Formats: sequence, C-alpha cells, structure tokens
Amino acid sequence: MLKICVLGPITVTANGAPVELPASRKTRALLAFLALSPGTHSRQSLCELLWDTPDDPRAALRWSLTKLRPILNADGIERLGSDRLNIWLENADLEVDFNAIASPQPDASSDDLWKRSGAPLLEDCELPNQHGYSAWLEKRRADLQSARSQLAMDATKQASPSPDNHDRWAQRWLSVAPFDPLAAQHAVKARHASKGLGSAQELARLLEQRFREGELPVPDFFSAAETPAGTSAPIPDQSIRFVETKDSVCIAWASVGDGDNPPLVKAANWLNHLELDWGAPIWSPLFRELASSHQLIRYDERGCGLSDWDAAEISFDSFVTDLEQVVDAADIERFPLLGISQGAAVSIEYAARYPDRVSHLILFGAYDCGWRHTAKPDEVREREAVMVLTESGWGSDNPAYRHMFSQTFMPDATAEELTWFDEFQRQTTSAENAVRFLEAFSTIDVRDRLADVQCPTLVIHSRGDQRIPMAAARSLAARIPNAKFASVESRNHLLLGREDASDEFVRLVRDFLAT
Repeated sequence: MLKICVLGPITVTANGAPVELPASRKTRALLAFLALSPGTHSRQSLCELLWDTPDDPRAALRWSLTKLRPILNADGIERLGSDRLNIWLENADLEVDFNAIASPQPDASSDDLWKRSGAPLLEDCELPNQHGYSAWLEKRRADLQSARSQLAMDATKQASPSPDNHDRWAQRWLSVAPFDPLAAQHAVKARHASKGLGSAQELARLLEQRFREGELPVPDFFSAAETPAGTSAPIPDQSIRFVETKDSVCIAWASVGDGDNPPLVKAANWLNHLELDWGAPIWSPLFRELASSHQLIRYDERGCGLSDWDAAEISFDSFVTDLEQVVDAADIERFPLLGISQGAAVSIEYAARYPDRVSHLILFGAYDCGWRHTAKPDEVREREAVMVLTESGWGSDNPAYRHMFSQTFMPDATAEELTWFDEFQRQTTSAENAVRFLEAFSTIDVRDRLADVQCPTLVIHSRGDQRIPMAAARSLAARIPNAKFASVESRNHLLLGREDASDEFVRLVRDFLAT
C-alpha cells in the first residue's frame, strides 16, 4: 500500500515505511497536484502550472517525472503513466489522506478526522511565483475548510446525548464557519445545555457583535436554542458535487429534495452560492418550496460561489456548456428547466439545442439580448461607468458600489435585506469576475433562437421590474411558439420570499408543470 499524506508537509510511505522524496519543491508540488487531481493532464498544462516560460519547462517536467516514477511505480505497479502528450496517476491502490477528510467512511472516527484535518494542506509545497498553481492550492485549501465544516456540522447534529460532547462539536463547527447562522444557533443551544443560560447568553452577545460587524442579519439564537438538536435546519440536506468542464473549470452543483420526485433543473444566474443561498431572503423560500415537490438541481456559475473563480473564459457560450455538463453529471434525460434573469437566455439556448431533453421551460425576469445590442450612446457610457466603479469598489467595506445592484434588483427590500444581499454579493464573487459577468451579460443575444424552442414555455415577470421592463418579457413570450405569459405584482427583479408574489410564482410554476 502506497500512502500519500498532503496534510502538513507532503510525505509518502510504502507499506508503512517512509519514502525519501526529492528535494525539489516543484517536483513535490507536481506529486501533490497529481495526487489531488485525478485524471489525465496534458504535459503543456503541467508545464504552464509549475514552470516559468524562460526556463525549459518540458525538460524540467521530464526531470521531475524521472524522480517520481521510482516512488510511485514501486513493487512493479505502474501508477504514474505518460505518453508523448499526457500524464496521469492511477490512484486505485493509493491512499491520500485528504480524501479521508473530504469523503469520510461511515465508521471513521470524527475526532480523529478533525485532528488530522487541522494541519495545513501542503505547507511545504507553496510556489508563490506560479500563479496558476497558487490559485489551485488556495482552492484545495478552501475545499479542506469546507470539508472540516461539513465534518463538524455532521458531528454536531449526530453528537451523543452528552451536553459537553455536543458543545465541543458545536464550537468546532463555529470555529470553521464563523458567519454561518446555523452553526451559531447550534453553538448557543449546545452551550445552553452544557454550561447554562448565562454562558449561552454571553456567547450569543459575542456572536451578535460578530454578525453586526460583518453587516449580516443576526440569527435568532434563543428560539434556535429551544429546538432539539438537528431539527432546526435552515440548510436542507443537499448533495454538493463537482464536474470538471472541457476547459478544466470545476463547477459545483447540488441536488436537494426527494430523489423519487420529478427533477427540476435551475440554470445559474447572478449571483448564486450553493450554501449561502439558503440564508438568502430571495432564494431560500423559493428553493424550499420547489424542493418540496421536486428534486431540485442547481449549480454555481463558473467564476462564483463554490465553482472555480479562476476561469479563463466567462461568456455566454461557457454558461450554456456548463449547464450541459451539469445536466449530464446529474444523469437525467428529460426535465423541466427554470431560468431566472440572464439564466433565462442560457435556458432558451439549451432548450433550442436539445428539444428532446427539456420537457417544460420556465423563464422569470427574462431578456433575450444584452444592452450592447440596443443601448443608445448615453446608456452605453453610463453602463460602462458602472463597470469601472464595480471593479474599483466591489470588495471594499463601503457597500455603496454593490448597492447599485441590490437596490435595482430589489427596490422593495428592507435595509436588513439589502445589507444581506450586499454582503452576499461580495462573498460570492470577486471584483474582477463581477465586471467580467457584466460584460458577458451585455452581449447576450438569443433573439434568433426563440422560434427554435419547441417545449411548452411559461414566461413570468414582475409588473414593476426596474431592471427588465415587462414589455421585454411580453415581446419574448410572443416570439416563443405557444408560450404562456403571466405577471406577478412586484417591483423586484428578484422576488423576496416574504412577498405574495413569491407564493404566486410558485403556484404558477406548479400549475404549469402539472399540465
């Protein structure tokens, strides 16, 4: 058995005996990358990832491979394979300690996994001057933190009746998810049971200060504390997975709801985050309602949420191919498709390409072309100025820049809801990607594809939508064969869950899918 440990300094053991690794940091980084990135990799991509162009990267790669082959191909088993163009690592009989944290076995000790996962990932394999590799390493370290959060959450909910044990795991969960309202609520509840009301109130005061300083809604700690462990569940059970696209971008997708229910696929839109969505005043109530009667499949767009932020291409074409790959990964043949805002154009293109796969098409807040196709010169200057402001101010502590979007998306939102959405935007993508998204949306054009949509289609729109006028939705519905049109009483481009319009939207969708 060959074991590769990447938590802490990278080490390799064969049948329990340590194996000496090359002194070259880049060679060890190559070993780490292959161990944590299953599949086939082109020599060119590995050269670009780990070596500078002025050097001779192909020769350096060949040298590193000669050092790794005796280690990985021990005992006559060829694990490290290569040909003229590609390199791969067969890991069927490899044990990588990171995998035990990311996909723990049912009988694994949670305490042991927690202790092991506390070591920094690949602490001796940093390559500060190799930006692609550094971005990959940061993503894997974020994956480790997510895995630790999931481990602590599961252990908290499954903790033995001992109040002290429950408290210990709840505090661990809070330590890796300091702004997760569910983690905070469980921490207060567990502290109440273990240390008493006074200690719980003190913890709640500290957490309230933390959430207020982060400009986030403060959870209702003590109504959560009165609920038995595991029954207060703002985040439903969802299965988050990843699919790698043809251009090597990892797309995060999730399924929530009873697997025996019919599927409903939602195309990604600005902005989504598979985990943070469940605390959103906009998405959470809608998703809960839809998941109660369907197996809801959603994903984070490339460049935001849990998907890779470092994507070479952010374009309409890439949005459509990402939807294609998520649907294929979910292994569903025919399904209704929901598109919101620019996700509607993505859904229209997909439905036109794959008429046999889309049973129903639902479009909300939809438009068929971006502003660059129709805007007058004054509007072009205004929108381009907004993009400049976005790039300079998106990540700042001043929410005024992000308010430009939140107040037009949701003009009827309360101050607390706007604050939540402002912070949600900042947590969901980078300033650079926000501008790239705005540019990609501006050039969308599916006007010539509307007549190719063959499935039953429902177009829903807010009567007072301040971003996309209702006339645009009526025109779109008129050009999709046999499309139905419905409006809801709201000024919001993104419906707030507390609105009557949100309930009406769900009713319209359910009635439409029942036909």
